Amino acid sequence: MTDILMPALSPTMEEGVLAKWHVKVGDVVSAGDVIAEIETDKATMEVEAVDEGEVTDILVAEGTEGVKVNTPIARLKDEGGAAAPKAAEALAAKPQEAAKVEAAPAAEAPKAAPAPAAPKADSGERIFSSPLARRIAAQNGVDLKSIKGTGPHGRIVKRDVEAAGKGSTQPAAVASATTASSAAAEPRKAQSLAQMGIPDGSYDLIALDGMRKAVARRMVDSIQNVPHFPLFIDCEIDQLMAVRAKVNKMLEPQGIKVSVNDFVIKAAALALKAVPEANASYTPEGIAMHHNADVSMAVAIDGGLITPIIRKAETKGLAQIATESKDLAKRARDRKLKPEEFQGGTFSVSNLGMFGIKQFTSIINEPQGCIMSVGAGEQRAVVKDGQIVAATVMTVTLTCDHRVVDGATGARFLQAFKPLIEDPVAMLA
Repeated sequence: MTDILMPALSPTMEEGVLAKWHVKVGDVVSAGDVIAEIETDKATMEVEAVDEGEVTDILVAEGTEGVKVNTPIARLKDEGGAAAPKAAEALAAKPQEAAKVEAAPAAEAPKAAPAPAAPKADSGERIFSSPLARRIAAQNGVDLKSIKGTGPHGRIVKRDVEAAGKGSTQPAAVASATTASSAAAEPRKAQSLAQMGIPDGSYDLIALDGMRKAVARRMVDSIQNVPHFPLFIDCEIDQLMAVRAKVNKMLEPQGIKVSVNDFVIKAAALALKAVPEANASYTPEGIAMHHNADVSMAVAIDGGLITPIIRKAETKGLAQIATESKDLAKRARDRKLKPEEFQGGTFSVSNLGMFGIKQFTSIINEPQGCIMSVGAGEQRAVVKDGQIVAATVMTVTLTCDHRVVDGATGARFLQAFKPLIEDPVAMLA
């Protein structure tokens, strides 16, 4: 027999949730069939078979959380009764590319319908629920608005929908899940807080989900391992705001609206082409000078942060950047991004201006050499020709990896960025 292993669907993935099986014991599967849905630290992804054979055992039940990468989740044998080694070898050889796994439903088996879109509460806020929970709710006519989630950060998961659908009666099949849920509902304790004199019962402890663990680990690694420094610059954006209003009026019939962040992404991309030394990554083998400005934009989502990428941003117009950024942000919040859509950027932009944050410094998103932090545009008194006048000023901070970008290089990048953002007509040419 050959073990089917929990695949690593992203470089940061250490564990995931086996959300749904699309096969059962006895199914004969073909390459390319969807066999399961796995929730990673970044997204929910379908897993496909890479070989043919019969599923002999399901080792991890659907809905199981915290399944470690490379843990056996099922077993497969070929039609002749021998093990099918090819899929296991493929997973072992390329764990970072394992977007496909062995075993899948029989070719004639019906494919599972896509999970319904995430519903919203009466307040208009999105109800945080897993794709599997939404699908089960839709199939059984269960209203997610009436369910209190027991998953990470109050997320509605499979066991919550099943419990709601069955009322107070619980079948044996979900008894163990219910017991685990009851145990999880008991107050959690943090030993580290007890050692600091904070008494049990004086706080609520929320379990870390995969995304929060990944963000925490990567940020600690970055702040400890990357020698970094910030550079600050103020940009007057009155002309940008005027040009933005005109551009949006022109694009209104197409339903496109360009944001200040779209201007920032475009200006950053052009500045990276003007100062290519800033568009670089440190590696033990040497400095990687990137050919294109693939700009990652920080998007806050439930439970963490993700950075979808505008590829070759220097070649795209503002309307295209606006369209792509809106689509990427929406799918990021729905955890529907593909790995290639949030991995491999060369430079990052983090904008907290919409929250009124005046100035901040971001942690570098390795292996990128720089990250730009954008604050809010606000009316400030500035001196022009000896006169004090009002202007809309936006503070930008560039955090640099000193192994790649020194002070002079970072300063030259900001010198290239500032005139583009202050006179954005140059970006429209």
